[in-house]
Amino acid sequence: MHNGCQTPEPEIPETRPSRSLGLAGSIAKIFVSSPLAPLLLIVLLAAGILGLISTPRASNPQISVPMIDIFVGYPGHSPAEVSRMVSDPLERMMSELPGVRHVYSVSNRGESMVTVRFQVGRRMGPSLVEVYNKLAANMNRIPPGATHPLVRAKGINSVPFMTFTLWSREVGPATLNEIARTALQHLKQVPQTGESFIVHGPQETLTVDIHPGRLAAYGITPQQVAQTIKASNAQTETGRTDVQNMQMRIVTGQFLRTPAEVRNLVVGVYEGEPVYLFQVAQVRLGPSDPHSLVTYYQKAGKNQPEVDGAPAVTIALAKIAGSNGVTVARALIQKMHSLEGTVIPGNVHVSITRDNGKKANAKVDSLLFKLFVATAAVTLLILLALGWRAAAVVVITIPLILLITVFSAWLLGITINRVSLFGLIFSIGILVDDSIVIVENVYRRWLQEGTTSTETLIDAVREVGNPTILATFTVIAALLPMGFVGGMMGPYMAPIPVLGSVAMLFSLFTAFALAPWLMLRFKPSLKALERMHKGEHRQATWLRKFFRNTLIPLIRRKFYGRLFLGGIVVAFFASLALFLVEWVPFTMLPHGNSSAFNVVINMPAGTAMPVTANVTAEVVQSLQGMKDVRALQSYVGTPEPYDFNGMVRHYYLRNQPWQAMIHVQLLDKAERSASSSELAVVARRLITPIAAQHQAHIVVVQSPPGPPVLAPVVAEVYGPSAAIRDAVTRQVTAEFARAKNLTEVDNTLEAPHDYWHFHLNAIKAGMAGVRPSALNETLAMTLGGYKLGNFTPYGQNLAVPAVLQAPLALRSNVYSLAALPVPSVSYGAVPLYTLGHFDRKRAEQPIYQQDLKPVEYVTAGSRGRLDAPLYGMLEVEDALSGYLTPDGHPLGIDWISVPSGNHATIKWGGAWTVTYKTFRDMGIAFAVAIVLIYMLVVWEFGNFVIPAIIMVPIPLTLIGILPGHWLFGASFTATSMIGFIALAGIIVRNSILLVDYSQQRVAEGMPVMDALIEACATRTRPIVITALALMLGSAEIITSPIFRGMGISLLFGVMISTILTLLVIPLGCVSGRAAFCPAGMDLGDTQPNNPPPFPFAPASMQVSLSPRDSLARSDIQSAALVQDTPPKDAGPLTMTLEMIGQDIRAFFRAITKILLALLGQLWAWLMKRPAAHNKPEAPGPQSPSGPVSPPQGPDGSSQGPVNPHASTSESTSGSAKSPVSGQSNPVATKAAETTAPPSPRAKARGIHLRSSGSKPKKED
Repeated sequence: MHNGCQTPEPEIPETRPSRSLGLAGSIAKIFVSSPLAPLLLIVLLAAGILGLISTPRASNPQISVPMIDIFVGYPGHSPAEVSRMVSDPLERMMSELPGVRHVYSVSNRGESMVTVRFQVGRRMGPSLVEVYNKLAANMNRIPPGATHPLVRAKGINSVPFMTFTLWSREVGPATLNEIARTALQHLKQVPQTGESFIVHGPQETLTVDIHPGRLAAYGITPQQVAQTIKASNAQTETGRTDVQNMQMRIVTGQFLRTPAEVRNLVVGVYEGEPVYLFQVAQVRLGPSDPHSLVTYYQKAGKNQPEVDGAPAVTIALAKIAGSNGVTVARALIQKMHSLEGTVIPGNVHVSITRDNGKKANAKVDSLLFKLFVATAAVTLLILLALGWRAAAVVVITIPLILLITVFSAWLLGITINRVSLFGLIFSIGILVDDSIVIVENVYRRWLQEGTTSTETLIDAVREVGNPTILATFTVIAALLPMGFVGGMMGPYMAPIPVLGSVAMLFSLFTAFALAPWLMLRFKPSLKALERMHKGEHRQATWLRKFFRNTLIPLIRRKFYGRLFLGGIVVAFFASLALFLVEWVPFTMLPHGNSSAFNVVINMPAGTAMPVTANVTAEVVQSLQGMKDVRALQSYVGTPEPYDFNGMVRHYYLRNQPWQAMIHVQLLDKAERSASSSELAVVARRLITPIAAQHQAHIVVVQSPPGPPVLAPVVAEVYGPSAAIRDAVTRQVTAEFARAKNLTEVDNTLEAPHDYWHFHLNAIKAGMAGVRPSALNETLAMTLGGYKLGNFTPYGQNLAVPAVLQAPLALRSNVYSLAALPVPSVSYGAVPLYTLGHFDRKRAEQPIYQQDLKPVEYVTAGSRGRLDAPLYGMLEVEDALSGYLTPDGHPLGIDWISVPSGNHATIKWGGAWTVTYKTFRDMGIAFAVAIVLIYMLVVWEFGNFVIPAIIMVPIPLTLIGILPGHWLFGASFTATSMIGFIALAGIIVRNSILLVDYSQQRVAEGMPVMDALIEACATRTRPIVITALALMLGSAEIITSPIFRGMGISLLFGVMISTILTLLVIPLGCVSGRAAFCPAGMDLGDTQPNNPPPFPFAPASMQVSLSPRDSLARSDIQSAALVQDTPPKDAGPLTMTLEMIGQDIRAFFRAITKILLALLGQLWAWLMKRPAAHNKPEAPGPQSPSGPVSPPQGPDGSSQGPVNPHASTSESTSGSAKSPVSGQSNPVATKAAETTAPPSPRAKARGIHLRSSGSKPKKED
């Protein structure tokens, strides 16, 4: 790059001096004529196709968030004791592990659950090993009487991606469960299937219902019954013996195979007679008592009958890590079809209720089609703008770059998902730019040199190599820091910066290595280039006139300049004000359009399962009225197969009788007009009256578009005591309920409910010889479904559980157990009523802790026009501003950090935490990107001012981005921020091309103003082509609900920034011309209506012709001439291509010219109103290309009109005057005195323009 401003010597060497080819030229030289180029193209194409086939497909990026639950029982102890003795030690132990993000605990009566959540990106295996090792090394910290810790690990690979629901009108739930167990055994034969389980209702069970009265009559205790059944249902090897030289095993005992064998067991002796089990208990083989219920509903439709509440079971299967969900899902479906009619009888139906493989494949296919459409649109744009040869290069290189990027994703372990594909779609607009720059410059140099030689091609690639590399790395510098965003959002959005950067690097390599080789295969003739150039020349002339009439008044007339600057400032702050007036909502991510949603039902704690089932059926009935609902499955007292959101929210633990879930399947997107978000709003409206009627809390849960959280709005309530926390929680809950922007309000406080407690009289028990443990065991056998082991009936391969209990009618009334015999050391057995009595007590609240601090949670969803959590939070904060806690202190509200004081405080969590951390990290990434870009540009331009000018348009993109969101009615989301950050590199790329080109013109002797106008006129077309290419790619992104923000940012940001770049950058360069041109240089023409007399250079350079290559001015205007030393990144004005489809391209150019002309006419009308402090200027004679002011002599007198068509020697006779500045030009005089006719070589190659002479006067 030429940063100096000295005019070079006029001598032109006979041959081009040897110069280093640099990286770009060296790569082009290696591949341009080498057979390696086609071989490399084929290899890269094959690798890309392999990557496309082999890379696993998924709906979303696979985020590794290890979550490990530790369950410890502490029977008989209150929540406070469980928290103090069990949960606290476990929390302290787990918080000491490296990589732990949070530790949560819930302490209930008699049990504790501690959840260890590791940092995002940690592997499950090492995390699980660390937890086990920590527990094993600290078992002494677990109190006596506590059960051994049970560890359950959950991660992304634990989430079922495929579910089959088996239902029947003729077969009961227990039989369905047996069929499902057999089917699951066959499904697990499919390779790469992971964890699996069955969600079922009542299952086949051997139930022994004991009657306390009969037991008491025969003096038999439940322990005797249980011991008899266990002993009779066992077989063991007792030894070995040798018989006739053979060793034989001795086996004793036998298994019970039929209910009759169980009934006929002798459980005791009464008055010398055996007492059989059937005398004291009822034995039955069939469905167990209903503790859970799974039901299937289906609306009548195409090829599906109506089903209204059939018994069902659901088989859930996950896949192993790294497997392709699409192929595994297809194999599972095929296997299931093969089981129908054999393992699965004809009266049992199978419905696929979750198929993430099909969902992922559909999304990937849809996005691949959008990728193809975007590529075709960009190719068509290049065809219209540059011709079919350039389009041929683009149509080959872009798919190649995209395929090799997919191959790189396979190597990097990145799946093909909607995030990675949207990243590729967004990249298309900038991937094509490198090839366009190379093609343009090569064609221009071929025209200049008069030959389409390989040497010229290599030198042309070298010429634009450094600016292209710099511009490419500015884009990478803008993208790559986003890959370091923390939290779940980091790996979720990581494919965009990673694959975008990889694609940019491959684009750069392809432009240097393969594009030159392709250009030689699609090489145009010189005649075609010259013919093509004529049409472009007319457009360039008009652009020069437009920019001259626009920029010069802004510089010379302070009123217009300040008006323009003020307009930009006002527009910028007006755009930011859209946030304040809430015309552009601010949220994390909008909801997508999924194929299902869930309904979570929480009845008041203590509600019986039948009541919950009735309410659930009522909710299902209301949802069946929605026309876009296809099927529903209800799960009462048991969790549905969880998804990633359910894993984070611990839905797999929803097994209480007052808890239920409904899975609502919707019609395919093509069959419905409403989105899943809109249908969720309708469902919420239908369910709300039912929830109010039954005092239930019912939530409609959609699949989150980004990282899952406990709820969209979460208030974490901290306080010094449980009483204060409870009071504050109830107050915050009330304010949540009153907030107009919040809905589905709930908290972790349980509704008041009671439990039975048997109060043992220790004195009576001691006198009767009854041990407390014997009493506890007796009651457990009677009330708790005591497990006797497994029972394998004849004809079945699978065992069923055997349980001992009292009949449900007796268990429902504890007073009916008064005669229950309890083992006694002294009397054999004594009745229960002699040992104590039942008391009814109020259940304690569970104790929640987060990171060793007691906490309560208040949750809600967002609603309304804004539908963003932030606005509901602000509303609640205003309502709580004057609230005093029970201890008399104002309630503290913390948005970021966990409170450390001793007073009650709420901290906002949920989606806000993810939003805050994401935008904080993105802000840091943006700052890093700005610094990196600035360093790169400083390194290239060698000062600090010009890089600052180049980066001025970056914040100005908000002038387009925010109004664009307002026009589309979209929220500003994390993807919008990604688009804004990516624009930083793209906009700087355009600014670099402008400044670099104009500095080279200044270095050749052109005045600053003329050089800037020339740069704008020359670089407008490639900048506009790149902008349109990016906008076409963005148009495809806008159709996605989640990534709409990024598409809007790119579309409107590029649109506005392109316009502002062409105006702000020249004005900034003039304002900072001390740095732009350190040696000093005339500003140039100050007359707004003085265009240069001929198309390619200002008048100050026209007279500086080489003695060998001078031509008459009329010849210059008729020839397609270019400078001998072209800019490093010259525009398409001199890189002409063969015109294909003249009518289409003429229409394209005409539309562009009309739009620019209208803008020019508007600006010209404004220019007719001179500033108050400026005097009107006398009009000069008009030239064919516009009015030209007469040159002024040293005394200020007019020297007569300038004839733009006069020959060079005529216009420079005597003391030559510059038609631009009106000053004497000794260089032009010297050149005019040595003018000679052009040589034949010059005629073939075109004129070589050189500026020479003394250093121009510095602008005062």
